[in-house]
Amino acid sequence: MKSIILAVALLFPSAALAVEAVEVNARNHSCDELAQIIRKDKAVFVRMGFGGRSFRYPPARCNLGDKYDTARIRDANGKICLLDYECVYDPQSFYNRIPQ
Repeated sequence: MKSIILAVALLFPSAALAVEAVEVNARNHSCDELAQIIRKDKAVFVRMGFGGRSFRYPPARCNLGDKYDTARIRDANGKICLLDYECVYDPQSFYNRIPQ
């Protein structure tokens, strides 16, 4: 019984901190709105055409093997936005150098 209580106590904080990404279309928002959405929702997938990019705020929340970069995105007004906190694949990461 003690081990079950201990397991629940240890797993609860990690489940509570897990963040699911919100999907946003870049063509529907201005640059300022996109930046506000990223800061408010903490995890955002910005859709651009057929693909998209992942953003995390605060910056310490990218997955292992990813790194932070800045992204240039065209917003609803056709203006180019420079957004921080993009999570991209990092080929130099230790986690990506482990043989599969």
